[in-house]
Amino acid sequence: MRSLAILTIAFGVLAGCSDSDDMMAPDADFAQVEKPATDQVALARSYEVTLKNLTSGGQYFTPPLVAVHQGAADFFTAGKAASEGIRQIAENGNLGPMMDFLGMSKHVSSFTVAGSGEGPEVTLAPGEYVTVTLTADPGSNFISFASMLICTNDGFTGLDAAKLPKKIGDEITLYAGAYDAGTEINTEDFADIVPPCQLLGGVSSDDAGTGASDPALEEGGVVRHHDGVTGRDDLVPAIHGWTGDVAMIKVRRTG
Repeated sequence: MRSLAILTIAFGVLAGCSDSDDMMAPDADFAQVEKPATDQVALARSYEVTLKNLTSGGQYFTPPLVAVHQGAADFFTAGKAASEGIRQIAENGNLGPMMDFLGMSKHVSSFTVAGSGEGPEVTLAPGEYVTVTLTADPGSNFISFASMLICTNDGFTGLDAAKLPKKIGDEITLYAGAYDAGTEINTEDFADIVPPCQLLGGVSSDDAGTGASDPALEEGGVVRHHDGVTGRDDLVPAIHGWTGDVAMIKVRRTG
């Protein structure tokens, strides 16, 4: 079962923003992307993955990008600079660069976007969840995901290289916190945040928002746990804030 909030008006609003195209995922079928078959197809494993938004109020996620891979593939590491893929997800909701990386990596068995459609008009609302299936070739024993916290400057949630269940029927439950990509100053100003935030959170201003990175806000930091929403500008802690973990991930081996 899957539940997604679909904002049918988002395209119309975004069309009025000259830089909103950067927020759109590339034209692609969001079905699972798998690598070419190998001589060990019979040894491939299958997994059911459920991701849930644990926040309440108005903090929505972009559709999570989920991958099954070998240990050499890396989404992010706390204390190190974010990759371009993570920066684009965290700042702009742009999945393209990370999808390109996963598609080219020999260490990735399969990946999928946990939602249908393009761009941030399809979101994972507070309290909602989505379920996808992935396959793993021999040697791919890890799962990772990343998803933007839409009402932040460069906040995201994710999981990096968690071990997959070993036996058919085994299930694990994991929890993910909120991370700051360390790439953009946290102004909490709608002018510096993607436009869908104002549609989703019930708070708006005269600022159109932006789906492009602003060099003037470059932070040059590292991935770290997010300090949360402080209310220093347009964001409202009671609406856009959170406490504790923000996402739950269940992974069950099905074959």
